[in-house]
Amino acid sequence: MKEISEARTFEELLDIKYGKLGTPKREEYEIKAKAFVVGEMIKEARKEAHMTQEVLAEKTGTKKSYISRIENGKIDIQISTLFKIFEEGLGRRLGFTML
Repeated sequence: MKEISEARTFEELLDIKYGKLGTPKREEYEIKAKAFVVGEMIKEARKEAHMTQEVLAEKTGTKKSYISRIENGKIDIQISTLFKIFEEGLGRRLGFTML
């Protein structure tokens, strides 16, 4: 088995450390990585809006602790909640283009 120091790309590093895509350990890593990215996006947007977690929670009908857990990548957020936070809480429209 390859050592981490032998990895030449980020993908190889992930394969060594967490296994190939589709394996349980790698899937867990991918889910946590995506939760972290979403949390950072929400945190950055909230700070740009000069809003506290408490205010964002009030605007979206949630609790400050819930916003904190999302921002810290500790929970898996539902897409409906993501839209609610961005659109109702932060006043930002999330748009998607259709292919």
